[in-house]
Amino acid sequence: MEDWAEIRRLHGAEGVSARGIAKQLGISRNTVAAALASTRPPKYERAAVGSAVDGFEPAIRELLTRTPWMPATVIAERVGWQRGMSVFTARVRELRPYYLPPDPSSRTTYEPGERMQCDLWFPPAPIPLGAGQVDSPPVLVMTAGYSRVMGAVMIPTRTAPDLIAGHWHLLQQFGAVPRELVWDQEGAVGQWRRGKPVLTDAFEAFRGVLGTSVRLCRPRRPQAKGLVERNNDYYERSFLPGRTFTSPSDFNTQIGEWIATRANVRHHRKLGCQPILRWAADKAAMLPLPPVNPAVGWRHSLRLPKDHYVRLDTNDYSVDPRMVGRRVEVAADLQSVRVFAAGQLVADHDRCWAAHQTITDPAHAQAAVALRQQATSPQPSVDPLAVEVRDLSAYDRAFGLDDGQVA
Repeated sequence: MEDWAEIRRLHGAEGVSARGIAKQLGISRNTVAAALASTRPPKYERAAVGSAVDGFEPAIRELLTRTPWMPATVIAERVGWQRGMSVFTARVRELRPYYLPPDPSSRTTYEPGERMQCDLWFPPAPIPLGAGQVDSPPVLVMTAGYSRVMGAVMIPTRTAPDLIAGHWHLLQQFGAVPRELVWDQEGAVGQWRRGKPVLTDAFEAFRGVLGTSVRLCRPRRPQAKGLVERNNDYYERSFLPGRTFTSPSDFNTQIGEWIATRANVRHHRKLGCQPILRWAADKAAMLPLPPVNPAVGWRHSLRLPKDHYVRLDTNDYSVDPRMVGRRVEVAADLQSVRVFAAGQLVADHDRCWAAHQTITDPAHAQAAVALRQQATSPQPSVDPLAVEVRDLSAYDRAFGLDDGQVA
């Protein structure tokens, strides 16, 4: 390389002849002539050596023509390949794209009010849940397609009752319902079955009350939710660093303030403006909130057992022990757990995010003690053979004979 560059410098800049260059550098004149004739630096190129797979390539191409997705192991078996799989698999990987049907990608555009992308984000941060437990509960995140306005709320679990309650919480903050919610194959939302999307019964009922539609992305299509997926990385890079949290409620307070004062008012490079500036048009094209609130959260009824506790998720909550044996209804959302009997509130607890806990209201514990003492206190003895002696004058008064007259 150095000789090639020096030859061209001596000839072009100093005007030295080819014979003079050969004598000065101690190389042959043929080397000098070749260097002056070449406009590119010399490069060593080794002659290509054939591969053992070359002889099998026509058979591989024939199989891929008929079945483009045939696994490389099956192709190796069909063509009689008996050697190592690494080189064979590499050749199949190289040839397969020529036989797959085209999968073009186009630029996605969003109309105002058209759709919101949804996802679950698991923040890599310790969140104290109480009872000495620390975990990282899921965060429901939503991003509007047209305005890029974001919303997020931490929920206790990824089960359908909590996920739907999280949706309703954010939609109430937005004050409107997008015409379409975009989800991937989250178990509580739905999955693709036999080539078509199928929503869960709970989410089908929820979207029916809202009057919106739900789009389930096909498997292995992460680009279909690119907006919200990129925002998950944005949360981790811009929101989490340097923050500490004392509880899920504290996390929701901090992320809500950050989204309102930072994320939704920042200059968005793709839009060329702040997301909040496009929110008015986005919201105006959305559907209004339903006139009747959907039934969200946990709902179930049972006959209260003798231990006067009801279970929600993995925790037990106390109920007024006077309701033992009666049918009660349990209703819970992201913040509270309430129990009703015939429409009367008989238990009201804060939702416990820790697992496998027993939550007892002191008033319920005192009432249970009083009932046990009453049940075990001695009762007055009664003679089973005693017969009441009836006053015969009671019959006279009953028949009107107590005035001294005889019929």
